[in-house]
Amino acid sequence: MRSWWGWGDLEDAVAGAERAALIGRVAELLPDAELADHEPPAIGDLNVGSPRIVPPAALAALCSDDVADRVGHARGKAFRDVVRNLLGEVGEVPGLVVRPRSERDVVDVLDWCADARIAVIPYGGGSSVVGGVEPRLDGAHVISLDLGLLAGVVEVDATARAARIQAGIYGPALEDRLRPNGLTLRHFPQSFEFSTLGGWLATRAGGHYATVLTHIDDLVESMRVVTPVGVSESLRLPGSGAGPSPDRMFLGSEGTLGVITEAWMRLQERPRWRAGASVLFDRYDDAVTATRGVAQSGLNPANCRLLDPMEALLNAGTDSPGGVLVLGFESADHPVEAALDRALELCRDYGGRPQPRSARNASDTWRTAFLRMPYQRDALAAHGMIVETFETACTWGAFPALREAVLSTAQGTMRALGTPGVVTCRFTHVYPDGPAPYFGVYAAGRWGSTVAQWDEIKTAVSQVLSDHGATITHHHAVGRDHRPWYDLQRPDPFASALRAVKSTLDPSAILNPGVLLDPSRQSPT
Repeated sequence: MRSWWGWGDLEDAVAGAERAALIGRVAELLPDAELADHEPPAIGDLNVGSPRIVPPAALAALCSDDVADRVGHARGKAFRDVVRNLLGEVGEVPGLVVRPRSERDVVDVLDWCADARIAVIPYGGGSSVVGGVEPRLDGAHVISLDLGLLAGVVEVDATARAARIQAGIYGPALEDRLRPNGLTLRHFPQSFEFSTLGGWLATRAGGHYATVLTHIDDLVESMRVVTPVGVSESLRLPGSGAGPSPDRMFLGSEGTLGVITEAWMRLQERPRWRAGASVLFDRYDDAVTATRGVAQSGLNPANCRLLDPMEALLNAGTDSPGGVLVLGFESADHPVEAALDRALELCRDYGGRPQPRSARNASDTWRTAFLRMPYQRDALAAHGMIVETFETACTWGAFPALREAVLSTAQGTMRALGTPGVVTCRFTHVYPDGPAPYFGVYAAGRWGSTVAQWDEIKTAVSQVLSDHGATITHHHAVGRDHRPWYDLQRPDPFASALRAVKSTLDPSAILNPGVLLDPSRQSPT
């Protein structure tokens, strides 16, 4: 059963010995943390208003006004979402949850909402961590458009290694459908189990793999999108130089320009050969230089994740003064041991010490911890901890100063708030021209104030990212939380063009108001 207040399935929540050990580690690291446990309220105890939207008779069968359903669609899965839910502060919730069964239903729902001035928030798996699905407006005049019933693999073109896939399919179901053909989309974000193809496309999601095909953008062959003024479908081509790309207009549009209903996606054969290792360093600067060497070598590892010393200690259980580089290679065509050998040779040039490949090492430990992190975050949040992340990307030359400024600002803000804690850093993706650093904050908060405390930390570090010319998000999208810094990042002429596109495709301004652009005077609310 899915948790209404936190991450994933209730039966997989951190409990028992695992929870006790987790809290014990935190108490040892932060002895002044309160760490009292707080249980979520029952759905029936929440203050949720009655829906005031009456759907047309022809669409009534698609609509749910169930309180649990509406509450479950009201927020994403960020730390601030989880804590507000634990406190019973659900705020605005959609008036209805609407589940179309076909693309024709999507068209009809948008027509109804445009005529009735009802805001529409497209919803995939609800794993947003940036306020992307939250109705921060009058929820009584909002519907959540859940695409979960549009979840098929319509067609597979094995010759071209591509498939026509409906947007509402979740990651595990998609891979299950492709597996009999020996194919894979090979896109595995941390949210894989609880996110959908449409969500990945709408947010320009990044997968687990560190190099080459990292963003969902790289895997798109064509897209089909329902807008309030008609259906847009791009030609299915391996490449084209015919003007600006229509797919690029909708990728990352976060439900503000249209509802993605299906896409042709590029597939790959499933890997047959794999090899991996972890490398310890005595100096962090050497670890960064070695990682850059691997990223610029053309070896294209599937995994090239550098954990700084604190990240390595907390999430990989490895005490290494210069951090740990986790490397992995895979192929469907040929053995990859030679590529791994060359990468390890590069690391040795900078003082790296590869660990025995036969032993359980940081790579194995990290993989296990990676899958449990969201559940552990929820457990720590319930014990009054501030546990949250933010991610960015920058050039290699800019990284040292950026990291120093982020760590200094985050730690200074925590001291000012009286919330002792630590800040960690890892690379999730690496490019020849720069890394994608992913920072983690673990701090002892005050129950009832942890959201406000995190917001202060987040605001401070977001401004640092902007001041240093780094992106406000590498793969978590903009949503509502990143809007102030996205406005600073994008060029003014582009902002004007985006507003023009919005007014053309969504003239009644019903689609996800407040995301990417301010709600216009035409907004239904």
